[in-house]
Amino acid sequence: MCGVIQEDDDLSPNTSAAPAANDAPARHHIDGASGVKQATSDALLGAVIASLEDDKAEEVVQIDLRGKSEMGDWMVVASGRSSRQVGAIAENLTDRLKQEFGLVSKVEGKETGDWVLIDTGDIIVHVFRPEVREFYQLEKMWMPSPSAAEKFR
Repeated sequence: MCGVIQEDDDLSPNTSAAPAANDAPARHHIDGASGVKQATSDALLGAVIASLEDDKAEEVVQIDLRGKSEMGDWMVVASGRSSRQVGAIAENLTDRLKQEFGLVSKVEGKETGDWVLIDTGDIIVHVFRPEVREFYQLEKMWMPSPSAAEKFR
């Protein structure tokens, strides 16, 4: 039996919800009876991208973090046209991941809808309003610059 993880808006570790030492982590829960899939990072990434496309997210960028950061395997950055759409994209994504994988994601910023961060464990998703995304330019911090890539050839 897997540990129970409570959905909340706080990204700090929730030690009271930690699984027992011999339990599998909740993000890798498999339950054949309920049809819940195994949440590998590739399966999660596919589900995240599909959900974003279904909700008409714009300028979706996926950044491979494997070997660059311990925070996750992938970062996905996307835009919604309005605060309402940003919030809806985030809510639909978390609902789909919960239904498909039994995964309860941590969410920050859904109330304001300017920038919503969804932490699935292996995939970090940022959904922005276009003006906020342009201001922070988050993907530029993580993507290699073309000039840096040329130096290594």
